[in-house]
Amino acid sequence: MVPSKVKVENQNSQNRRIMKAIQTIAVASAFALALCGCGGSGAGSTGAGAAADDSTALVKVQTVSEQSVEQTTELTGNIEANRVNYIAPTIPGRVTNIAVEAGDRVRKGQLLVQMDNTSLVQAQVQLANAEKELSRVAELHKSGSATQQQLDQLTAQVDVAREQVRNLAENTELLSPIDGVVTARTFDAGNIYGGAQPILTVMQMIPVKVLVNISEIYFPQVKTGMDVRVRLDVYPDRTFTGRIRIIYPTIDQLTRTFNAEVVIDNADMTVRPGMFARVELNFGTEKRVVVPDLAVIKQPGTNARYVFTVENGLARRHELQLGRLIGNRYEVLSGIAAGAQVVIAGQSRLLDQMVVRVDE
Repeated sequence: MVPSKVKVENQNSQNRRIMKAIQTIAVASAFALALCGCGGSGAGSTGAGAAADDSTALVKVQTVSEQSVEQTTELTGNIEANRVNYIAPTIPGRVTNIAVEAGDRVRKGQLLVQMDNTSLVQAQVQLANAEKELSRVAELHKSGSATQQQLDQLTAQVDVAREQVRNLAENTELLSPIDGVVTARTFDAGNIYGGAQPILTVMQMIPVKVLVNISEIYFPQVKTGMDVRVRLDVYPDRTFTGRIRIIYPTIDQLTRTFNAEVVIDNADMTVRPGMFARVELNFGTEKRVVVPDLAVIKQPGTNARYVFTVENGLARRHELQLGRLIGNRYEVLSGIAAGAQVVIAGQSRLLDQMVVRVDE
């Protein structure tokens, strides 16, 4: 029985040695793996460096410079007649005859509308009688048979009658107050005029005018007599010359603009009231930095515009205040200076201070 017990203990001792050897091998394997992992980490660092190199943005740049830029601003408005006259009597009456049609050119003083003259004839008869009576009393006054008061009363009555005849004459024969064009006719002969609307509308189209709203920043520069260029959408290939005739003296507090009236000679009557007009004011030239439109980025959801420049291998973001678009270049009012290297390609994934490489 003893030998069997010794045999069992020997077997247990051998098993413990085997387990210890296995543990030693496991530890050694783990250590080796750890070393491999460290070596792998070094290799991984090299790969990261390569990745960093791969992430360097490749861009194209263009050096910007100053140029002489015309300082212009474009305004819009509608063409209006220089004068508009509504032809109608001051009292109701029957229209006897209308001597013109819509579209006819008329001269100042030309008879346009004949109204019923019954009231005028009656007033003329009354005036003639009053004048006879005044003449008779004047003779009596000279001989001492009529008083000064009687003479004065009759003189006043004649003056009133003459004024009534003059007023009725003006309302019976309606004359054109201007040289112009009949642009509307709303009555026919035989109609009763009641005062709701004019019988005719006459517009003076030589010259015509445009009323424009100008930003207050230009108020010191806008002068009466200043020449302007006018373009009409209906005549895309023509440019008309106008001049500023009136400058309104106040600034609108809500819109921060002031009004000015531009007049166009329009001798050939090419320009007609109602046409849409674009008025360009030119304030001379200024030296401005210009940037290619390819370089300008619009910030989504805002009106902000910006560009990237390259400085010492880094991308730098600059928000700009832009002026006019001249061809394919923007006038820069503020934001960058002449000599800056502006990114014109590859800027879509740039961030401020990002490392970049310039494509030569």
